[in-house]
This record gives sequence, structure tokens and C-alpha cells, in this order.
Amino acid sequence: MIAYLKGKIFLTTLESVIIETAGGVGYEVFCLKRSLASLEKGQEVEVFVYTLVREDALDLYGFLSWEERKTFALLLSIPKVGPKLALAILDVFTPQELADVVVKEDVSLLATVPGIGPKSAKKIFLDLKDKLKWGEEDISLSSSEEASTLVSDTLEALKGLGYRKEEVLPLIKELIAQEKEWDVSLLIREVLKHKAKQQ
Repeated sequence: MIAYLKGKIFLTTLESVIIETAGGVGYEVFCLKRSLASLEKGQEVEVFVYTLVREDALDLYGFLSWEERKTFALLLSIPKVGPKLALAILDVFTPQELADVVVKEDVSLLATVPGIGPKSAKKIFLDLKDKLKWGEEDISLSSSEEASTLVSDTLEALKGLGYRKEEVLPLIKELIAQEKEWDVSLLIREVLKHKAKQQ
């Protein structure tokens, strides 16, 4: 399963980009519209990929952050939410904004997404609330809880890229100990840089 791509933008369309890797292979990757607006031909890009395998197709969906990719996967786990609708939701809300919608129980905001009516919005909201299980107490995480979440999310992403827990976990903890402003995407990139130097 493809989980990460790095290369140059070979071509852009209204819904996707073709990323040419260093090996000369081109992958068509469907992206958020707001991401597409920031990408140009010839630009170096790194994307976190969700590979969707169906009977008649194998589609790649690319995101500029791991949080977007993780939220996309969560949305796909909701009944009757397909990739196009999941992308539409993430074009309107960032992952954090979507979490805020759940916390504030503002169902009407979901209905502002093209393709979602009031009834669908309520159903999606209830499923999101059940899956996220976020309450007011989760908004102000302690620094130790934040670090724990950061480690687990980064480790999950790197395992998806083929790395074993024992070879990357010490490096993740070492980087976090530097007390920089880390997020999952930055940590993953830094770990990949370190691993590349070791090869």
C-alpha cells in the first residue's frame, strides 16, 4: 500500500496531480481543492497518501499533512461517505475545525458542505461524535498527553511506510525531547531525513 510520495508535479488537473518520483514513475493523486491551488508544475512536493482499493480501481488520495490523511480515513469509515464527499468536507473544514464542530455540536455547519443536506449532516455528525469521542475535556490536553498522542500518531504513520517500531521509536522520542514546535507531519519528515542519512 502506498502511504507516502515525494517527487515533482508533472501535471495538474481540476481534481488531481501527477507526481513524478525520482525513479521516473508518475502517480495520479487526487487532492483537496485548496491543496491543488497551492501546487504548480515542476514543484517539489511530499504527500501522505491514502490508497483506496476497489474492485474496478485503485485510487490514490494525497494530503499535505498527516492529520488531513488521518481525518480522511476516519470520514471514509462513516456509512455512505465516499472519497468525493470526504474531500468536500475537508475542503470546507480543517481537521481541527471538524473536531470543533463535533465539540460544539453545531450540526448546521456540516450542512454547508456541498452535497450534504440537513438529514445527512445529522447522520454524519452522530457518526463522527461516536468515532471521535471528543468532549470538552479533550481540548486542553496536558503536555504529556500531547506528547503521547504525537508519538503514537507519528509511529502509526511510519509503520504505514514500512518502518518497524523498534527502529523509529527511539528517534521519535529523541526529536520530541528537543522541545521544538513539532506536529506529526514535521516529525515524520525529520525521521525520514535521519533514516536516509543512516543508509
